[in-house]
Order: sequence, then C-alpha cells, then structure tokens
Amino acid sequence: MHTYIEDAGKHDGAEITVKGWLYNSRSSGKIRFLLVRDGTGLIQCVFSARDVPAEAFALADKITQESSLEVTGKVHQDDRAPGGFELQTTNLKLIQLAENYPITPKEHGVEFLMAHRHLWLRSRMQTAILRVRAEIIRSLRDYLDDNGFVCCDTPIFTPASVEGTTTLFPVDYFGGTVYLTQSGQLYNEPICTAVGRTYCFGPTFRAEKSKTRRHLTEFWMLEPEVAFLDLDGDMDLEENLVSYMVERVLTKCREELKVLERDVTKLECVKKPFPRITYTQAVDLLQKADKDFKWGDDFGADDETQIGAAHDRPVLVHRYPAAIKAFYMKRDPLDDRLALGVDMIAPEGYGEITGGGQREDDLATLEQRIAENKLPRAAYEWYLDVRRYGSVPHAGFGLGLERCVAWICGVHHLRETIPFPRMLEKVYP
Repeated sequence: MHTYIEDAGKHDGAEITVKGWLYNSRSSGKIRFLLVRDGTGLIQCVFSARDVPAEAFALADKITQESSLEVTGKVHQDDRAPGGFELQTTNLKLIQLAENYPITPKEHGVEFLMAHRHLWLRSRMQTAILRVRAEIIRSLRDYLDDNGFVCCDTPIFTPASVEGTTTLFPVDYFGGTVYLTQSGQLYNEPICTAVGRTYCFGPTFRAEKSKTRRHLTEFWMLEPEVAFLDLDGDMDLEENLVSYMVERVLTKCREELKVLERDVTKLECVKKPFPRITYTQAVDLLQKADKDFKWGDDFGADDETQIGAAHDRPVLVHRYPAAIKAFYMKRDPLDDRLALGVDMIAPEGYGEITGGGQREDDLATLEQRIAENKLPRAAYEWYLDVRRYGSVPHAGFGLGLERCVAWICGVHHLRETIPFPRMLEKVYP
C-alpha cells in the first residue's frame, strides 16, 4: 500500500510502502540509514543486512542523493527519528538513479541556487516556505469566503494604467497595445456594485527597474473591494484579515516554521488591535529618529523599516499626501491635501504588505483627476460609468502575497517566496 510519509504514523506496526527521493544516507556496520522525502515529510528507513534481500542492501549503498525510489517496510514509533517514526525496511526498489546531483550539502551561493531553482525547491527550507505560502492563500480565501465576499476574476490584459504609466509591461494585442495588469482594482470597483463584496486573486506585473529584496516584476496580489465602505471600515477589514492569516499559520504550520527557524514569539504578538497612525505622525516618528525626511515625500524601504521597528505588530499608516497617491483616491473632506489612503507596514523590517483606501466616488471630481494626471480619457469611460449610474462610497486594498510570505517565514528576500521568481534580470528557469 502506497502511503504518504505524513500519514506513516497512522500505520504504526503495519507494513507500508513509501515512494519518494533520497534526501540523505549514512551507514554503521551492517546497518544502512536512508532518509527519504516525498514532499509531505521525511522518514528514516533502516536497512539491516539480515532483514532485506542482498540486492536491496547493495542498492542502499549505491543509491545517490535525489534518486527516486520505493521503500517497503514496517512502521514503528521512534521519537529520535525525523517525524517521530522509522521504517524497518524489507525491500528497496530504484525508480531512477540521479547522477551528479548539482546541489550538495555544502554551502552554495545565491546565484548558483537561483540558476538551479527548479532543484533548490526540493530543500527542506524551500519546501517549508511553499507550504506556508499555500496555507496563507487558504487562510485569506477562507476568511473572505466565510464573510460574504464573492471571488471574481479580473483581466490580465488591460487597456490602461492603475498604478502609474511608468511601470507598465506593453503587449502586442492583434496589432494594438495592451498591458499586463498592475492590479485588478479598477475592475473590482464595478464588480462590487454588482455583488456588494468581492475580491480577486492573481498575478500582477510591475516593470520596476528595481533590484531590492522587496520587489519582483511578477507577483500575486489579493484585492478585496466593498461597496458602502469607508476608510475606517477598510482598515478594520485589513486588520481582521491579516490577524486571521497569522493565527492560521501559527496553528497549521508549526513544523514548517520550526524548519525555517522562525521566532514565532514575534508572530504571536500579531493580535488586534493594530496601531493606527497618520502619515504626519509617521513623519514625526522618522524625524525624531534623526531621519532626513520631509513631509510630502513618499516612504522608502528604510523609512518603512523604521516605522515598523517602532511596533511589535503591523501598523496602519493613513491619510497620505494626495500628491503621492493614485488619481482614484478620495480626498479627506477635512484637509484636501490628504488622500483617504492607508498602507499596512509589517514589523521586523518587512515593509508595506497592504495598500489601499477609499475611492473617489464623485463623477466630476474623478474626471478632473484623470485630466490632471494626463490620462487617456477614452480608456477610462467604462470606469466613469460606475460613478454615473448609482455611485456609492467604496473602498478596498491590495495585499502582496510574497511580502506576507517573506514576513511570516522570516525570509530576507522575496525571491524565495514564490516557486519561480521574476526579477529585473531573472526570467530563467
């Protein structure tokens, strides 16, 4: 019976067959120890010369790292073994012999590992990151699905900019030009007038010529949008969603976080309420820390790190200068210099993980903003219809999946948070 390693404990005392790859091996006298992985876990398989056929024992000496194999044996509990169970082997079958596997237990440089990303994914730490990423996705979807949101897909090809025209990837579209999406937000806005609460989740693209650890040219973003929601309600939603996400990962991924050597005490601090400060208060914080920062500037990576370091949980920074925010942001009725926008900044130096706010719902004002930003009016006529026919206050945000994965896992660079990262000079493999 083929059994996944994670289920081996359910068969204590029984004979099972596991299929996987050789992770490591060692020998002691007439005993051979093969550590086998199958993607769900690791199990130590013990070969004794007296218990297995001679050819199987000889094969245990010859089999190489990452060769694929099939092992049969009796499961028994052993707290000293990886995963707490061991396989007393009765037979071994080779599926394919891997020769000269390039990634060895020795230290390799990042460039080498990235060039072999398709193989690097097999390492315990990279597999743990993939599993945490999957749990984060499940938690985000579960929270929104359970709270009345309708998942609706938005286009990858778009005719116009969402986050500025300088970071668009142009694509030939039957002789015309369209762009890879920067965000599904503009499409979410009409969808929320149809279903009330919606979200999209998918890849987004930014042609940013950036080599920092916080940027990818292709990344995944979750974007909720809600009709009749204001800025305060938007911040409540962000806080509820992120705190739920962290709680789920702490509950479901303890073993993966242990493999990653993540200090979970820091994640255990992530509980509601999150601090909320204005942009102006954040500027004061930076200036008191002797940062050379002027009101009206946008936060850079170092600034976000400083703001995050002042808190033990994510902080919501709201009411930014309108001049540094997108054309669709609604202005603060009490101060026209400010936009009703909000960014959530993670602690521990991980920077902005969500960004959003209340949208401009007045037709004439939005038309004026499009003209001021010199955007092509024709490309936004459909978007303006949302304000022509039953406009309402509405708000939403985008959550960057890879930045959340980096923060939760304690990973320094986003390149390890997605199976195959796309960066300024990285499109292979």
